[in-house]
Amino acid sequence: MKISVLTPTYNREELLINVYDSLVQNAKSEVEVEWLVMDDGSTDNTADRIKQFEQENKIQICYFRQENQGKMAAINQLVEKATGDVIIECDSDDYFTPDAFQIIQQEWERNKERKDVYALCFLKYDTKGNNMGNNFKKQETTMFDLYFKEGETGEKALVFFSKIRKQYSYVLEKKERFSTEARMHHKMDESYKIIGINQPIMICEYQEDGYTQNIKKQFKENPYGYYEYFKEILQKDLKGVNWSKRWYVIKHYILFSFLTKQYNGKVIKGIENKICYYLFLLPGIIKTKIKMGRIRKVKI
Repeated sequence: MKISVLTPTYNREELLINVYDSLVQNAKSEVEVEWLVMDDGSTDNTADRIKQFEQENKIQICYFRQENQGKMAAINQLVEKATGDVIIECDSDDYFTPDAFQIIQQEWERNKERKDVYALCFLKYDTKGNNMGNNFKKQETTMFDLYFKEGETGEKALVFFSKIRKQYSYVLEKKERFSTEARMHHKMDESYKIIGINQPIMICEYQEDGYTQNIKKQFKENPYGYYEYFKEILQKDLKGVNWSKRWYVIKHYILFSFLTKQYNGKVIKGIENKICYYLFLLPGIIKTKIKMGRIRKVKI
């Protein structure tokens, strides 16, 4: 089998060494590997670092560069260029465990004929060896059910079946630069499922400038994408989703409705959810206005 590893990067020259070293180590297995790197307009020595890796000739590397457009646009381009049987997105602050590709190959061989599966889903650990989420409760599930019905809160490592992954892309609204990966996952969930495997294949060390650490900034800079994300959730059948999760979605739908000036309670499915939305709409708007006023005062 062949694995395509996709890495979008911006000014992460030093971190790329960890990704590269883990790929070289895994390439010692019988798995064919290609590493596709999209340099999102870096101003450090990323290009030289990748050239150094290429000269070592230990793995296949395909380096591309785009003017700064953001992580999601970078991945969209790399997916089109990938030639592997499976596709894995690996951020520059992630790297693989020593036996990752061997594990992936074993699970791929067991499931490669499945027509109803879009990804194998593995555990992700931090640098201290801690599981960044919980073990899977069900072997077969969807990403929506995993996080909204089965109580998952941490990160997972997805290994996409390429033929299916190439049919989807990250949708960016109104020239925004970021879209939560979950929005695409939920779209894939409508036709396929994932297989959960309780083995770690990826290690992550969060950076201060990373997307996860700066979620509030992402909310502020990409309101239209998040508005669509929460709206799409409220258009689903939320039977089996507990009220703490529902309230989280409704609260954020109100927030991004205010930020985008788009108010639409008619699309919400379920009378209880709709009542909750209208009941908290005005208090939510008032609270957001007060909070934003405080932020402006601090800036002044």
